[in-house]
Amino acid sequence: MMDDTYERVLLIKPEAFVYRITLPTSSRGHRAATWKLDNPDWVGRLRLLSIGKKVILKLEDKTSGDLFAECPIESYPSPAYESVIDSSRYFVIRLQDPTGRTAQVGLGFADRGDAFDLTVALRDHFRHEEIADEIKKEELAETNKPKLNLGFKEGETITINIGKKTAVNSDMRNRPKSSALQQDTVPILLPPPPGHVQKVRPKIELKQETETIEKFISTPVQEPTNDYN
Repeated sequence: MMDDTYERVLLIKPEAFVYRITLPTSSRGHRAATWKLDNPDWVGRLRLLSIGKKVILKLEDKTSGDLFAECPIESYPSPAYESVIDSSRYFVIRLQDPTGRTAQVGLGFADRGDAFDLTVALRDHFRHEEIADEIKKEELAETNKPKLNLGFKEGETITINIGKKTAVNSDMRNRPKSSALQQDTVPILLPPPPGHVQKVRPKIELKQETETIEKFISTPVQEPTNDYN
């Protein structure tokens, strides 16, 4: 965790103007047109620092860096830092000395962009702190949430039921293996199918066999006429 005394620079503007102001003439707020804009009461450097969650706007001498005054800002929007109703370059800030005394003064810039940068730096800082606080609250709530205990208490047991074996599975397991699959079983040779007993042909003379063979050799074999392509 960052030390609350650690200073972090959020913004530096080399030139800022400070004005003495009077009470607002309207319930809507201050008007910069009632100030002596061409004759500021002080000109110097502005530094915006963060210390923990707080912000301090410091007005310092341009050359020496000596502190002229400072404005503590604890939130945004804040009564310590208010915009005027007639310009975007001027603000009313509340200065505070070490004894706690306060005074309102006018603050302005020659460039409108410098005034915009100051507003954005303040807004972003406090928005960041707001998000950080929300995250811490969520983490704390998660830590304090009761945890689900899925462990067994002392003496507690659990029963798991496994389905009974079916009769079909039992019969299949107890059925003897096929004799054809047994290694030591000799296969049975089947007898030939019944049929007429072939009669022993009479012995043919060699001359007749020779003529038959010559017949197949001398007679040309006709090729089939059907086309199978």
